[in-house]
Amino acid sequence: MTARRRLPRLPAWTASLTWKSAVFITVMCCALAALLGALVHVSVSRQTVDDFRERALTRLTTASREYEAGEPLPRAAGIDPEELPDELRALALRGERGTVVGDHDGRPVMWAAGPADGRALAVRVDYSTGAEIIDGLDRSILGSSVLAIGATLLVGAFAVTRVTRRLHQTAQVARRISAGDLDARVDDPRTKDPARPQDEVATVSGALDTMASSLQRKLETEQRFTADVAHELRTPLTGLSAAAELLPEGRPSELVRDRVKAMRGLTEDLLEISRLDARNETVDLAVHDLAPLARGVVRASGTGTEVRVVRDATVETDRRRLERVLGNLVANAHRHGAPPVVLTVDGAVVTVRDHGPGYPEYLLASGPQRFRTESGGKGHGLGLTIAVGQAEVIGAELVFAAAPDGGAEARLTLPEYVRFTGGTLAP
Repeated sequence: MTARRRLPRLPAWTASLTWKSAVFITVMCCALAALLGALVHVSVSRQTVDDFRERALTRLTTASREYEAGEPLPRAAGIDPEELPDELRALALRGERGTVVGDHDGRPVMWAAGPADGRALAVRVDYSTGAEIIDGLDRSILGSSVLAIGATLLVGAFAVTRVTRRLHQTAQVARRISAGDLDARVDDPRTKDPARPQDEVATVSGALDTMASSLQRKLETEQRFTADVAHELRTPLTGLSAAAELLPEGRPSELVRDRVKAMRGLTEDLLEISRLDARNETVDLAVHDLAPLARGVVRASGTGTEVRVVRDATVETDRRRLERVLGNLVANAHRHGAPPVVLTVDGAVVTVRDHGPGYPEYLLASGPQRFRTESGGKGHGLGLTIAVGQAEVIGAELVFAAAPDGGAEARLTLPEYVRFTGGTLAP
């Protein structure tokens, strides 16, 4: 069984609309120029040949009349000349008259021949002028075709580039919106004036701006609702917490305090998410050694998390936000995973790994979602959402994956701090 030979892959730039349009315009121009050139060539060539054929037949008639009168034949006429083309000689011997383009002494001539007492009476007319006319016409057609194709390509490329530039601008705005910049707009001037005619690109740009405005209004409404609900809950929860402390000791009191604590934690998480959604967080950067910071997070969590340091690193980050990210990852591993939970520091990369059932499929595919958990443990799906948001604020990359031999693995990659020492950069 032979392997199928793979065709070479075209370069990426050949997929652009500009290149495809240039190829299409070139092919169409070449085809049109070839068609028009062929029509003009055939028309002019036929007319030129007809003119010279008529002249040759006129001379043949004169030569035949003089031959029959027994007078000397005119110049460029003769009986059975050697250079007479064979097909024309055979035609004359059959008693018919005809013409054909041939050569005489290396020059193009128009031969005409007819019957004369069982032989061929032939005359020739210099065809150099006709050949030059046709050659000059062909050169003119070729030159004008090249100029026309070049001019059409320039005009077409200019027009297509204007369209593709607008398409690229629209695509760039769409990417900015998907990255979270809800204020990005195309603002195509063609969409602002209803009386102005709009092309398809302007229609797409206007639809994108309308969609972005609608999306921005909805998200801002949701953010305000989340923030308002969280703020409104803080006051009654503070009073409820104080009242719970006044209850007599017992199991009912413990349950009330535990639920109040959970409600306060949920409220603080909602407030933090609303601040992250607003994207107006400020970062307090400082230089820290990563391994001691990770150990401190594990100690503060009060869990049996194992800390492994493969290689320590110095990072420039916001300590409070980094501790929040690592704390949420450790807490999530213990809440939804299974021991042993291991936190590994390898340079500027921190990995939190457990040996539970692993992350659900939706989380691996599209990231954590608020108020959605499928691992059977307690929680609202806010811890990992906050971890992702805080990681983005400090410029770190947080990736969720399934461990090779089972379990869940969260990998946080931080920007490593680079020291400037003696004219050289050192990690």
